[in-house]
Amino acid sequence: MSDNDRYVIRAGETAHEAYETDLTVERAGWDWCSLRVLALPAGGRQEVSTGEAELLVLPLSGGCRVEVGGESYDLAGRPEVWTAVTDYLYLPRHTTVVVSSAEGGRFALPAAKATADLPVRYCPVGEVVSQLRGTGDCSRQVNNYALGNAVPTSHLLACEVLTPGGNWSSYPPHKHDEHTEVERILEEIYYYEVRPAANGTTGMALQRIYPSPGKPIDVCAEVHSRDIVIMPYGYHGPSVAAPGYDLYYLNVMAGPAEDSTWLMTDDPHYTWLRQEWQTGEVDPRLPMTPLNPEE
Repeated sequence: MSDNDRYVIRAGETAHEAYETDLTVERAGWDWCSLRVLALPAGGRQEVSTGEAELLVLPLSGGCRVEVGGESYDLAGRPEVWTAVTDYLYLPRHTTVVVSSAEGGRFALPAAKATADLPVRYCPVGEVVSQLRGTGDCSRQVNNYALGNAVPTSHLLACEVLTPGGNWSSYPPHKHDEHTEVERILEEIYYYEVRPAANGTTGMALQRIYPSPGKPIDVCAEVHSRDIVIMPYGYHGPSVAAPGYDLYYLNVMAGPAEDSTWLMTDDPHYTWLRQEWQTGEVDPRLPMTPLNPEE
């Protein structure tokens, strides 16, 4: 089996019942992070159990109500990932909820094995920390939901990245497969959406993963909407948005460290690029979603 076959999971491959994606830790072949995408029709309802994991209810499109422990939380959601960030809900391990949607929608459930019990927490859009990263054809937007913001988790880290067509993202290539003062061991999931072009055609993106010291891996794959690439180790990047087709990906990360921190190191061959960003101009197509959604 090639590494492309082992680490690239195509849209629909893990689908069942109400879940169009259900990537378990067992399917990924690791220990910490997982991802489900729940698709509900108008009026649909689904019971969701967290088991040993903590998770976010993160609307991709549409809004929903989450009933848990005699309380109800209404998530306004968003029309689509390209136009807005969203409010969301944190759920601890050993929790069962019912997710319902009056108008229907799609809801990501990024998850990680938990070692601490935290409370249910509604997170308004104002808690999303958005930033622009890179310049020129390396420009992209990062929306942090459980990474670099005030939302505490046990081990789960989650963010989404919006990359204009033709740009390179997840670049310079970087890794997080050692525990050091400047790096943490983190498994990572990339879940992709590719925005249709103005003429309605669907496009593609490209994803690269290559070896880090002592970690053999070799992935160079064409990816499409709702595909997944899993990254247990190695230098990953770039994620390349084909010209004419904007790229979205949801990052889900987790690992054994108890500090729930994202620390990575660049491939030293490419890290000089970060210095170039000090003087370059950000792609004028960014931001795609407001950087201060409460305003």
